[in-house]
Amino acid sequence: MITVEAHGDLAVLRLDHGKVNALDLELCEAISRTVSSLVADGLIITGAGQAFSAGVDLRRVVEGGANYVADFLPALSKAFLAIFDCPRPVIAAVGGAAIAGGCVIAAAADYRIMSAGRIGLTELLVGVPFPVAALEIVRHAVGHHAQRLINTGALLDAPTAQSVGLIDEVVEPDDLLDRALTRATALSRIPPAAFAMTKRQLHRPARSRIEATRGVDDPKVTALWQSPKALSNIADYLETLRQSRVQHSGGRWIRRAD
Repeated sequence: MITVEAHGDLAVLRLDHGKVNALDLELCEAISRTVSSLVADGLIITGAGQAFSAGVDLRRVVEGGANYVADFLPALSKAFLAIFDCPRPVIAAVGGAAIAGGCVIAAAADYRIMSAGRIGLTELLVGVPFPVAALEIVRHAVGHHAQRLINTGALLDAPTAQSVGLIDEVVEPDDLLDRALTRATALSRIPPAAFAMTKRQLHRPARSRIEATRGVDDPKVTALWQSPKALSNIADYLETLRQSRVQHSGGRWIRRAD
């Protein structure tokens, strides 16, 4: 589900879960557990295959229904916060699609490097709201751009994402990991106590908003995700994605391979 590669005093966490590293209960728990337990001077989070993470595993949500949502959403927020709160430098190396929850994972990092794919926040297009932690992490990362990115659900290429602060640096695919390691090495040379303190100071406004509102908002978010209407919207969205894989070619309809 997650592989960990040691590079000197740094650790590379590679999401390796299905075709697109979709976020389900088990992967969220693995992210929290791995980030919290690792002993390293800096972390690089990246994805196996051609995706960083395509976001929440919506099929699991539809199949599991309300009971699954009740377990999943807290685990999702915990995974985001494990990355956001990590006192060590965290670099996101985005080499493919980083959509919805995958985008939030990248936004939770201290520095984001992208080489391919698209990145964006599609939750409202699916018909579900953001847990408080996800919303505030995105607001911290992109400031006043958050409202437009969230309301439109736009999927951005790397240069466009860099122009709004969602990505810090754009590199060629072959350079992605090396560049992430270089940036992590530079940040890890900062005295750890000073880095951790400064990170807490930078994150304090977002963290204060999370703690002030999650007790009120997150139960409402969960109820909306659990509602029959939301589950129906998610099922419809999945069907739209399935239909988008059908392509007209040579006068007949064919289905592209997943």
